[in-house]
Amino acid sequence: MSSSAPTSLSESGRPVGRLDGGAPQAAPSARTAAGGPVSVVIVPGWRDSGPGHWQSLWAERLPGARRVVQDDWVTPARAPWVAALERTVLEAPHPVVLVAHSLGCITATHMGEPAAARVQGALLVAPADPERRAVLSDFAPVPYAPLPYRSILVASSNDPYCPIRLAGAYARAWGSEFVRLPQAGHVNVDSGHGEWPLGWALLHSLVDGAEWGLGQGATETRSAA
Repeated sequence: MSSSAPTSLSESGRPVGRLDGGAPQAAPSARTAAGGPVSVVIVPGWRDSGPGHWQSLWAERLPGARRVVQDDWVTPARAPWVAALERTVLEAPHPVVLVAHSLGCITATHMGEPAAARVQGALLVAPADPERRAVLSDFAPVPYAPLPYRSILVASSNDPYCPIRLAGAYARAWGSEFVRLPQAGHVNVDSGHGEWPLGWALLHSLVDGAEWGLGQGATETRSAA
């Protein structure tokens, strides 16, 4: 999609639907291949995502969701992190939708072609800047090439791990739809994001017509309050 003036989600003109019997959410706007089932793969970032993190809460809600497990969450290295993600993607029974946070977003961009070809969409939230912290430096340089699948990149105006301008540059390079959040920190538990309904709606928009888990049940810039 071409760039447009910022609009809020409530002004986007999307009808309201429901996902998983919860509160009303934005209705889906994109289909996976053949509208069939998808496997959601949760991709945590540096130090993992704790029990109150929206990634962990979503994993409990999504039937068949798979979560990437790293051997070393504290001192991340690119090769084993990417290998763990690729293995999880390739073992998934259906086309994959990634739900990545922080360093998990950068890990996703380093995937090789066989694994990336299985991905139908990705929600990339609060991507990290690996050049800002020495412990993350093995993930630099970050690939600046279009991703071969639809993606939505969500970034905060005051994220301590990545300036909003850099997040915007990521979105342009990757061909991601860019959603800017005001004063949302690192979009994690520390910034007050638990279930995070907005993110849930964005995830829903990536899987229109698809079934969760095992068959059960370009860039446009937007601002979201």
